[in-house]
Amino acid sequence: MRTRTPLLAVPLTAALLLTACSGGRSSAEDPAATTPVSGGNLTFAISVDSGCIDPQQVGNNDALNIGRQLVDSLTVQDLDGNIAPWLAESWEVSPDATTFTFHLREGATFSDGTPVDAAAVKANLDGIVALGAKASLGSTYLQGYTGTQTPDARTAVVTFSQPSAQFLQATSTMSLGLLSVATTTADPATRCDGTTLVGSGPFVVGSYARDSETVLDKRTGYDWAPSGAKHPGEAYLDSITYRVVPEAGVRTGSLQSGQIDATTGIASQDLPQFDGGGFWTQRRANPGIPYNFFPNESRPLFADERVRRALSKAIDRAQLATLLNPGDEAVSAAVSASTPSAPDDSGVLARDVDGAEALLEEAGWVEGPDGVRTRDGQELTFTVTFWQPTSAVLELVQQQVREVGIDLQLEQGTTADTNALQESGDYDVLFYNLTRSDPDVLRTIFSTGSRNVNQRAHSGVDDLLDRQAATTDTTVRADLVAQASAQLLEQAHSIPLIELSTVIAASDTVHGLQFEGSSRLWFHDAWKES
Repeated sequence: MRTRTPLLAVPLTAALLLTACSGGRSSAEDPAATTPVSGGNLTFAISVDSGCIDPQQVGNNDALNIGRQLVDSLTVQDLDGNIAPWLAESWEVSPDATTFTFHLREGATFSDGTPVDAAAVKANLDGIVALGAKASLGSTYLQGYTGTQTPDARTAVVTFSQPSAQFLQATSTMSLGLLSVATTTADPATRCDGTTLVGSGPFVVGSYARDSETVLDKRTGYDWAPSGAKHPGEAYLDSITYRVVPEAGVRTGSLQSGQIDATTGIASQDLPQFDGGGFWTQRRANPGIPYNFFPNESRPLFADERVRRALSKAIDRAQLATLLNPGDEAVSAAVSASTPSAPDDSGVLARDVDGAEALLEEAGWVEGPDGVRTRDGQELTFTVTFWQPTSAVLELVQQQVREVGIDLQLEQGTTADTNALQESGDYDVLFYNLTRSDPDVLRTIFSTGSRNVNQRAHSGVDDLLDRQAATTDTTVRADLVAQASAQLLEQAHSIPLIELSTVIAASDTVHGLQFEGSSRLWFHDAWKES
């Protein structure tokens, strides 16, 4: 039986703990790693450059991993979902989850020397709202935000027009990480290229060359690491170089040859060669929305629940899980298993070919001469639009659903193309995921009052999603999340395929590189042997 983590709580437990490694050794367990040394550069390969390194404006994991090093957050979230202090040393949440009062620690500053105070908190939250759609993640965390009051320099009172229980976890993300007051009103483009990007974190922007590399330099005088950090002061590394290497095979060769020190971009079939022999690997499932098919229910084909359910039943998720990282488990809910309060709906997601065929027959889709079902002279065909390098998974799904008479076509484009289609509503089915360590990610994606990825009419599941966002009672919220997940799956608004895992592969000379609560990376404690 899979263990489910509880909903977010406020106890001050240790944060940023390492997970067990999937092979090789963990840098947390190596006796040689007990005496860190300062200095040196760590070269880390990323697969894509989104054209922006401002953590408040990006949504891509590679860019967010860069942004995490530049900004600190009000709170920190550990791998069990607990929230602990960082720039805020304590806080109170009103019973109706509309008011959050943060008491800031003393002494923290931005890299331009200005204080991390209540006025800066207000400027950042107001600024994210002003960015609007440019703040692709942060703006969704601030729905209903009415403002921030600053009764004194160390107290920030954040208010919402409606209950927002998810906001406390949101304050742990780099998407709401704190930038200097001057940065909050700077030109978004100059923030993206790092020119005016001034943060509160342990590193600062050294240089940014689009589609080539980003260099971060250690910040002198940094001394306010979060609860759970292995040391309180400056980062050990002098610098981090993020090198853009789009080809998976080149990343593998670069790690083997020592041209890079670490990456999360090794193809699954190449990972075993880094389990020992001078390397180590470490794996963690990403919380949030798994990779999903999101059917456009404004189109007649997917307005029919029977077709959506048949598509879901035709998918063999256990088989899909074997394609990616060793140790991956089949997706079992509308949220990933590592998401706090994730339920187990694996029964709903079991493959049922007979059930799929019966639903299609009931909906009037009969088997055609080439095996593809037809109705009224039209074939049962549609297009899945995606941008990710996951074609092997989608091609296997294509084969699986063809067994019940569904003709699934694949169309890979750029991230920008896919986003534009979603904005316009001109798609059959979208394929993507969204990482976030809070179950309110369901409301972000599926609610008719938010992204409404299915383009569907308001229904009972929206009320469940709104109710879970309105309560701080962990037991009640967990039950509402479980009900919402079940309805999303049973009605096939959500058709999850696989959970995303992040796997670090690194040289044995790298130590202390670790995951934070959203399975993104934190370099403050990382160091290299000479």
